Amino acid sequence: MQLVVARIGRAHGIKGEVTVEVRTDEPEVRLAPGAVLAADPASAGPLTIETGRVHSGRLLLRFAGVRDRNAAEALRNTLLIADVDPDERPEEPDEYYDHQLVDLDVVLADGTEVGRITEVSHLPYQDLFVVERADGTEVLIPFVEEIVTEVDLDAQRAVVVPPPGLIDDRAVIATAREEEAGKAGTGHGTAADGAAGGTAADEGARGDGPGRDAGDVRAAGDGDDR
Repeated sequence: MQLVVARIGRAHGIKGEVTVEVRTDEPEVRLAPGAVLAADPASAGPLTIETGRVHSGRLLLRFAGVRDRNAAEALRNTLLIADVDPDERPEEPDEYYDHQLVDLDVVLADGTEVGRITEVSHLPYQDLFVVERADGTEVLIPFVEEIVTEVDLDAQRAVVVPPPGLIDDRAVIATAREEEAGKAGTGHGTAADGAAGGTAADEGARGDGPGRDAGDVRAAGDGDDR
């Protein structure tokens, strides 16, 4: 399997070095000296990494045969592509390559289908699953262990336990409406329904009325959500 691991940026200095935009979680492996990478466009490669170093927070590479600024600048915007065994796994047991996560089914703990992972978005503060639902809409799910409780590559699924409102904010809206309706039924209505409101309030105070508290509303919302 071929994966894009970097994009070449502008030339750096006059000795053939280039900046690169890293697109792999393992640059020390994929972009190490001696690595031979295919290129897009194909005519620019293959490219053998000769040296690599970090300068001002950016990775700089020099490729075999690229000795001056002009040759380095000619490689600008070239994609670097590595051959990766599709069964290969990162060293850490709770880490995964993007290609292993894309197309996994996303389900809730009770088996309810949420959608399918179409992309893994890497942001500075966290990674996100871009999940496409059956109706064509998308939802972003943070890839953190509190929410993504299981990734099963054999079963091709990821189990999520989302907080209220993450998958579908209708439950949160419904909760707010129910709470407002509950306030209206505790004696704050019009004069015409004051007696009924007073009765409901009295029953609620005794604990024998058919009232519904905010906790019940949230539980119902969670059930609809999941």
